[in-house]
Amino acid sequence: MGGQLIAVAVLLPVVAGVLVYLIPSPPLRRVLVIATGAILGITAMVLAGYETLEANLPATGLDWATTLGVADLLLTLLLIYLAVRARHSLASALAALQLVVVGYVEFGLGHRAEIQPTFALDRLSTTLGLIVSIVGSLICVYSLRYMDEHEEHHHVAPSRQPRFFLFMLLFLGAMNGLVFANHLGWLFFFWEITTLCSFVLIGHDDTPLARANAIRALWMNLLGGLAFAGALGLLVVRGHEASLRALVDGSAAGGAALLALSLLTFAGFTKAAQMPFQSWLLGAMVAPTPVSALLHSSAMVKAGVYLVVRLAPGFRGTPLTYAVAFAGAFTFLVAATLALTQTDGKRVLAYSTISNLGLIIACAGINTSLALAAALMLILFHAVSKALLFLSVGSIEHAIGSRDIDAMEGLAQRHPKLAIIAAIGIVSMALPPAGMLLAKWVAIEAGATMPLITVLFALGSAATLGFWARWLGRLFTSPPGAARARVRLGPIYTLTLGPLVAAIGVFSLAAGLIVDRFLEPGMRLYFAGDALSETGVALVALGLPALAVAIKPGQLRPAYMCGENVGGPSSEMFYTAGEQQERVGISSSLCRALFREESIVRWGNPVAILLIVILFGMGYR
Repeated sequence: MGGQLIAVAVLLPVVAGVLVYLIPSPPLRRVLVIATGAILGITAMVLAGYETLEANLPATGLDWATTLGVADLLLTLLLIYLAVRARHSLASALAALQLVVVGYVEFGLGHRAEIQPTFALDRLSTTLGLIVSIVGSLICVYSLRYMDEHEEHHHVAPSRQPRFFLFMLLFLGAMNGLVFANHLGWLFFFWEITTLCSFVLIGHDDTPLARANAIRALWMNLLGGLAFAGALGLLVVRGHEASLRALVDGSAAGGAALLALSLLTFAGFTKAAQMPFQSWLLGAMVAPTPVSALLHSSAMVKAGVYLVVRLAPGFRGTPLTYAVAFAGAFTFLVAATLALTQTDGKRVLAYSTISNLGLIIACAGINTSLALAAALMLILFHAVSKALLFLSVGSIEHAIGSRDIDAMEGLAQRHPKLAIIAAIGIVSMALPPAGMLLAKWVAIEAGATMPLITVLFALGSAATLGFWARWLGRLFTSPPGAARARVRLGPIYTLTLGPLVAAIGVFSLAAGLIVDRFLEPGMRLYFAGDALSETGVALVALGLPALAVAIKPGQLRPAYMCGENVGGPSSEMFYTAGEQQERVGISSSLCRALFREESIVRWGNPVAILLIVILFGMGYR
């Protein structure tokens, strides 16, 4: 039964995507996307009921090892074709090198050993499966209306939605295959499919900027793919089993295994957009908002942190663990600081994602039961909150014609429903009773054994609170005379945003229960006898209603700007010296004089590169 469910999770979205592409009928597209999402969600919840599960490929007489080798080669050839067509020499060279390594491993070495089990599930993989299948599916359903509005706004004809939904659904299938795979060869195959999907989706609008950012994402992720292929080849050459489980439980011991762990961790860094690879994820913001939401919440970057967290027990007790912890904590602090300098809503969310991914990777480096529990909590809670925030920003952009935070001033007065949804997303990322705040507290407690890590966590958390508070303040700061608007979200938006809001509420109020009943049992696989319930993880439930303050109209007073208001108290205009008229405006301090994005990136990237060099040095020891 378990094997059939895994097959549904991997193959169903692929089949649905192909049908959507071949039969470009909008009504059929809606039925297929909604039905696929519903079935994936149910499948993921059933699989989550298994504490552990193993499955192998069916015995059909097909040589699965040869099939996998041919599929890897064909996929790499496709990536070479895309890089050459884009006339990008670095991407072409990386893809060509990957082809050489993959061809040598699959055919030159005569490697045909079947890895048992092919797929293996535990709490970590089923947690990611829930995120991919439920959150990812909601994003795809949201796209049904959003892409209609997007193409209407950009005057796209003929529609490119069949190709868009093909790769969105293919992304979900590849992500499920990736998080369920134990066979490193199959994991690599799904890993590279996510690289292909991200390239196509980032470049969806086919503008010069979209194409440039798509090719940047391609070459950076090809660099990680090459490292992954190198790790696979190293294990095979040294006679180790190409099994994720063998790497984690120490069966593949020795210097070669540690170097392979370093290479795979590096691959995870590139996919998770850790510094100095953050620019590909920032560039992905040119894509339609559902693509950004998918990349940030339930796909692509989550694949990177999944791999690092999965490998963490394998390098526990080695110098590599310290390198991973410091690299993640450094990215957490720097990306949070960079978010303070941004006004574009999607760039703030992008830097926030990079920062939180750094925190997750730092927890993997700290490598204790408490730290890995914090990592799982962060992965789960971040996925839901960030999906809601990206989708709400997309809706706001369509409503007001901008995604600039300053342009959202007084959104609570102009579009109250959208403001409330966005505010819930912001509160869920930074304030009680949100599960994200609880997860960060657990992470800081776990980092207490490393004083420098604790300092980086504290500074990064302060910066995080700064940019979320600024954004929240803009939503509820209303200029004089702002008119209240009635906004109908429509059934598709309600169907997708509503469950995400509900999930945030449930995850916040039941965070302790989720840890004790769902996440903690998974940690026992690697930390026997070290129960998380004894670490002091507690439920924080102050209640969202306490954060809402109702202001009556009679309590409002006009802004006094040392001059006479023009046209009465509700006017936005006032007289200045010389009878000049000026408009009341509220601006936010972005600390740009102190935190300039270009300057921080200029010194931050070299430091990050140094940390990665140290990471590989740890692998050679």
